[in-house]
Amino acid sequence: MNKFSSIFGQILQIFDKRDFLQAVRDTRAERAAKGFTCWDQFVAMLFCQLGQAQSLREICGGLATCLGKLKHLGIDDAPKRSTLSYANEHRPWQLYQLMFYRLLEKCQTMARFQKRKFRFKNKLFSLDASVIELCLSLFDWASFRQTKGAVKLHLLLDHDGYLPTFATVTEGDVHEVNVAWELKLPKGSILAVDMGYTDYALFAKWILEGIFFVTRQKGNAAYRVVEERKVPQNRNILKDQIIEFTGYYAKKDCPHLLRRIEVWDEEFNRILVLLTNHLKFGATTVSAIYKERWQIEIFFKAIKQNLKIKTFVGTSKNALLIQIWTALTVILLLKYLKFRSSMSWSLSNLVAMLRYNLFTYRDLWLWLDNPFEVPAIVPGEHQLLLAFR
Repeated sequence: MNKFSSIFGQILQIFDKRDFLQAVRDTRAERAAKGFTCWDQFVAMLFCQLGQAQSLREICGGLATCLGKLKHLGIDDAPKRSTLSYANEHRPWQLYQLMFYRLLEKCQTMARFQKRKFRFKNKLFSLDASVIELCLSLFDWASFRQTKGAVKLHLLLDHDGYLPTFATVTEGDVHEVNVAWELKLPKGSILAVDMGYTDYALFAKWILEGIFFVTRQKGNAAYRVVEERKVPQNRNILKDQIIEFTGYYAKKDCPHLLRRIEVWDEEFNRILVLLTNHLKFGATTVSAIYKERWQIEIFFKAIKQNLKIKTFVGTSKNALLIQIWTALTVILLLKYLKFRSSMSWSLSNLVAMLRYNLFTYRDLWLWLDNPFEVPAIVPGEHQLLLAFR
């Protein structure tokens, strides 16, 4: 008798079934449901991401070929295409959002034990958005430009463990600044953003809330130098200044003193002009904080390359949101597995190896540490050996 269920079955055990059932009740997701449960749908959509299924047909067919292994997943039968399609179109996507935040709590607990890059105790976040292009003829509700459709995924990345701690999906023409205004960050946090978030009234709001930010200064910004600071020797810092805006609207919206730092970027042979309201950190630390913002770009690249977030198995808005929130949940799953493993997995390798081994019988936690040393258990192999002896 096998001691373990399949690797996919053990991954599903990471989710607390009581939390899931409570989320189902909170969202009333199984209202008028007949036979096909929310857990069945959840398993199918996770399989879509982990198994890299390209369509509803591949999801249902892939699960149908697993025979008796479906019992380990907590489901009785593989869904029919029409059943899964209907559920994705009508059952609330908020259920998947709730499961994302439930899993995030587990990941944040483990992230506290990971090594930090910076010595300061402030929480470091990056905020950015990425456009997901859609075919306008299929996704007619997601008009972006005259001939294109799109949605925009907004993410807040916590650099402790590089976890996405906030996400929202909007139509493609919603500006990033609109989402930034709604964010609530803990006092003392440091937020790294690109130049697209330049909004002087927003800067003033962050200052009054005790939030530190690091961004790039616009080239046409009008300002007056209040103080010239000494720059560190043998570093790439060219200038360190205290400034105030002199433009009418800029000064009206943000009457506070800010810090302007010029940094020489050797990689691209250019000068970067950084703007921050943190007056105490060294200029090299401010420069390193902005450079660390690149991690959110890497995150967007990783999720688009390794998970199903550019092509969709449903065309309704609800189905699209379910698939995006499932992808974000799977990213957290992968982070959780990496935290638990003693092996230095890259995200792409972990996704690929899981896809090849989803329905093999191995101890998941031993396999994560030694993926090439833990043999698969073949169901019934011991009984076969006894029969031939």
